Amino acid sequence: MRVLGLDPSLHSTGFGIIESEGEKLQAIVYGIIKPEIRATFYQRLNDIRIELEKIVDCYRPDEVAIENPFYARNVRTALSLGQVRGAVLVALASRNCPLFEYSALEIKKAVTGYGQAEKDQVQRMVKILLNVDDDRMSLDASDALAAAICHLNNRRLELRLEENQKKEST
Repeated sequence: MRVLGLDPSLHSTGFGIIESEGEKLQAIVYGIIKPEIRATFYQRLNDIRIELEKIVDCYRPDEVAIENPFYARNVRTALSLGQVRGAVLVALASRNCPLFEYSALEIKKAVTGYGQAEKDQVQRMVKILLNVDDDRMSLDASDALAAAICHLNNRRLELRLEENQKKEST
């Protein structure tokens, strides 16, 4: 299964694609979508949408995992993030991508075992889990990869539960 993880932000939207074969996880690609800072707000949203559609078209993920923010520091930040998420959701809907949302706590706990982990702790664990040695990996990209890892862990658990239910019913 191939999963695209996303960490939306107006300034630097993190993305990462992980492929899972059994218990093995492999990072296919990761990075950031960084719209031109001098562009208008709506153009920046459109740039995020266009770049995300290109990523989906190129790598064809089976599913997408995105962080669902629980809070923002202020109203302006919350509104801006909501509009970025809207652009992301439109891009994914235009490509018929199944979307799954996770809280930051769920993602951090899935990757580090601790829901209050700092971003650098998450990044270290992502690198270990994916066997990636890249000093240039941005925190936004590692957060996106963490969302994908969280989703793959949940999917594995769901599959095991389904298998157990089938065994019990036969």
